[in-house]
Amino acid sequence: MSGGVQFPVRVIETEALSPTVKRLRLARRDGQALPPYSAGAHTVLTLDGGARLIRNAYSLLGSTRAGGAAYEVAVLRNPQSRGGSAFIHDHLSVGTDLNLSAPINLFPLNRTARRHILVAGGIGITPIAAMASELAALALPFELHYAMRDIASGAFAAELAAQHGDRLHLYVSERQERLSVRDILAHQPLGTHLYVCGPERMIEGVMADARVAGWPESALHAERFLAPEGGEPFALRLARSGISTVVAQHETLLEAIEAAGVDAPYLCRGGACGQCETRVLVADGELLHADHYLTDSQKSCGESIMTCVSRLRGRELVLDL
Repeated sequence: MSGGVQFPVRVIETEALSPTVKRLRLARRDGQALPPYSAGAHTVLTLDGGARLIRNAYSLLGSTRAGGAAYEVAVLRNPQSRGGSAFIHDHLSVGTDLNLSAPINLFPLNRTARRHILVAGGIGITPIAAMASELAALALPFELHYAMRDIASGAFAAELAAQHGDRLHLYVSERQERLSVRDILAHQPLGTHLYVCGPERMIEGVMADARVAGWPESALHAERFLAPEGGEPFALRLARSGISTVVAQHETLLEAIEAAGVDAPYLCRGGACGQCETRVLVADGELLHADHYLTDSQKSCGESIMTCVSRLRGRELVLDL
């Protein structure tokens, strides 16, 4: 239930793509093939962090349709890391053993689209680059727009330029280059689909421009990398399990549940898929919903919560677990 099938893997190669982005190449320890996947898919890495297990979701680079064999992920070192990205940068090297989940795709390409517009900002390039590789392998029409702070921070920029030529458009902030979504969308043929991944402000801006331009919701696709925010500690009681614990300041509900030994459901660990939705029995305080799955009305009802990214501001939360 919790995260699906797990595969024991080993780091077989690492590469610094930029001062803050590290690429890992992973293969099964028993030499068997990992499951096939399509562009936009992610996997959850489970690492032995000593005092606790660290579980983080990462987009898979490439795709088996584009010729991928071993799995590859790219990890941005987050200055506000709660352990995952910093641990990977500081401790994972060739030969390190870990586990990963079977891939899940919540951000797939629509192969019936007439054309594909790919937009990425920062580390959001990881699923978008995979899409570009797959579209190129399938000889489907696309263009890729990649915004970055500076060339040094632009992981994959040179690699993408070599692969995709004039289908790649780079926008470098330090050179005063600005990505104008309205201009990009202005003359696209009917049946074009838009895909965006990057910082939340960028995603909201791109989606807003597309809606103003009259694009249908069915043609708009976004993936958000949500980093759970911390908060004041609070008491947590799991009614069916008979367990009481405390959710720490920099700990998610899901992490506290797992640390208590309860097998709780999850897939994306980023507030998007709905797998970890759990019924709230009692909330002595305010539920802080940070997911993109529940509707506003569902959030205001307070009957359920996404344990991977949401929490309580108050004294105690009682869940149906």
